[in-house]
Order: sequence, then C-alpha cells, then structure tokens
Amino acid sequence: MRRRMEYRWQNPYLGVNTKSEEFISEILAGNTSSLKVHFQAHAEAGNQTSITKFILLGFGDLPELQILLFPLFLVIYVVTMSGNILIVFLIVADQHLHTPMYFFLGNLSCLEICYTSTILPRMLASLLTGDRTISISGCITQFNLFSSLAAVECALLAVMSYDRYLAICKPLHYAVQMNGSVCLQMASLSWISGFLASTVTTSLLAQFTFCGPNEIDHFFCDFTPLIKLSCSETSQMKLVTFILSSIFTLPAFLLTVMSYISIIASILRIPSTMGRQKAFSTCSSHLIVVTIFYGTLMIVYMLPDSATVGNLNKVFSIFYTVLTPMVNPLIYSLRNKEVNRALRKALVKCVPFPQKSGKTNSIC
Repeated sequence: MRRRMEYRWQNPYLGVNTKSEEFISEILAGNTSSLKVHFQAHAEAGNQTSITKFILLGFGDLPELQILLFPLFLVIYVVTMSGNILIVFLIVADQHLHTPMYFFLGNLSCLEICYTSTILPRMLASLLTGDRTISISGCITQFNLFSSLAAVECALLAVMSYDRYLAICKPLHYAVQMNGSVCLQMASLSWISGFLASTVTTSLLAQFTFCGPNEIDHFFCDFTPLIKLSCSETSQMKLVTFILSSIFTLPAFLLTVMSYISIIASILRIPSTMGRQKAFSTCSSHLIVVTIFYGTLMIVYMLPDSATVGNLNKVFSIFYTVLTPMVNPLIYSLRNKEVNRALRKALVKCVPFPQKSGKTNSIC
C-alpha cells in the first residue's frame, strides 16, 4: 500500500507547521471560525512583541498618599545626597581621616550617592508629572546599575566589618594587614566584582523578548517583575542569577556575620564597663544597619512569591533602596569624634566669624 505523503506548509498566521489537507478542508467546508482565531492569535502576538515601554505602577494603589509621597521622598533624597557628599568632602579634605576605616567609609558614601540616584530621581519625576512609563532599555539599565551597586554594597559592608575585626580583635597586626595597598585592592575588588556579576545577568536579560502585559508593580525595575513579563524561557536565567548571587553575596554576608560575632566576643572581654558600653554603642549601630540591609533583601528575594508578600515587597524594598543610604552617613560617620572634629574645622574655615577689630574673616 502506497504511503501517502503529507505536505507541510508554514502558516503565516500561526507561525507553526500545519497539515495542508486539514487546513484546506476546513476552509472548503465553510468553517472560517478557526481562520478568524488564527488571525486574532497572530495579531495579538504581533502586538505583544512590539512592546517598547514599561509602566512602573509604583505606589499607584495608594492614591490618597500620592500628595505626601513626593515631598517625603524629596526630603529623603536631599538628606541622603547632602550627608554622603559631606562625608566624602570631609574625608578627602582632612588629613586625619586618611585611614583605612574612613577610606572604606568614603567608598560607601560614593556608593550611596550613585545608589540612591539610580532610583529616587526617576521616582520623584513620576510622582510629580504622573508619567510612569520607562523604555525597555532604560529599565534594563536601571536594573543593571541597581543590582551592581547592591552587590558592591554587600562586598563593602563585608570589607568594613573585617576592617573593624582587625582593629578590635587584632590591633597589633592591624597596621601591617590593612596598609594602603591592601585597602585599595579590597575596595577595587568590591567594585569590580559587583559590576561583573550584574553585567553577566544584564547581558542575558537584554536578549529576552517581552510579550506583555507591560505593567511593573514596583517603583523601580527589579529582577522578578521583569522576568514575569518575559515570554522567553527564563529557567536558565533564574539558575544563572541564583548562582551569581550566591557566589557574590553569600560569602560577603557570612564574612560580615562572623566578623561582628568575633567583635562582640572581644567586647565582652573588656574589663571596663564604660569601655564595653562605648564599643557596644558603635558596634550595635553598625550591626543594626547591616541587619536592616540584609534582612529586607532576604525577605524580598528569598521568600516564596505570593500576593501578600508581593504587596509588602515594595515596602521592604524602601528600606534597602531609600532608607539605608540615608542613615549610613549618620550611623557610620557623623557619630564619630574624628568626623565631628573635621566638620567643626571645616565650619570654622567656611563660616564668617567676627574679629576683635569688628571685621569678619573667612577662608572660604
């Protein structure tokens, strides 16, 4: 019995192979409903792949708070930028602050300036104008900068905790192990590793196709909302992201925790009660900032995705994207006596003060 050869042809409306006999028989029989479905599916697919912009919903589900959010975030942005710029200026200008600890604090302040400027200006413009759209390229760029700087902050916090561990637990070896060359290498490694990990992730994300819908239920372009909007296969992307996140953030987190545990153990061995209180006041404030940063990161990215957690993600994201950059200068720098002394010296130089002759003098 001769085998009947089945010819296949490319259906321009479905984009899949269809038996020609079945398709032609449907048309000859007057069954045009399937053909309409084919046309409609093709049209919808064309519309989905033509997405060029996303809509950041932000806090649109809270319309009664929209009027209060703009001045609130504006004040936070001004305070964050002013505090971190002041720290960088004081560390560069005052020779007494040219030490490893303040070198890392200066790097952290530079990081926070870039970190908060990646998210807040775009959010403020959206709250002011009501325009929530962002291009795909702009969204991926924002994600790249945000994820890179977040990874750098994890590394810098680990380096700073290790620096404090050496200073408190091994003071005799501190000058040798934390010289200028070592500090520069550790800071450079923190910046390079953070941007390298994010560049790999972003290069994979840029190859994805986004089919819609184009609404991101967040106030910035984050990994999980972007993945949900993609119609490409995302399993490999998720695996690569998980591996890179584990490599670049988990060791930094463990080093930070181990360093502070050793610091607390050393503080408990201090015989003087006043000395213990002073060390605990500084160490506890640092530990609070680290706990808030890592704690909210874990809540957002490690808890299973659900409707309840999804609604809280935006609230938790505010802690590590907005509040942490604002409080870091207050916790790490402005509470130190050396920084306060440098600030007073700068104010004396820049603020006019009266002389005995009645004239005012100012260096600035």
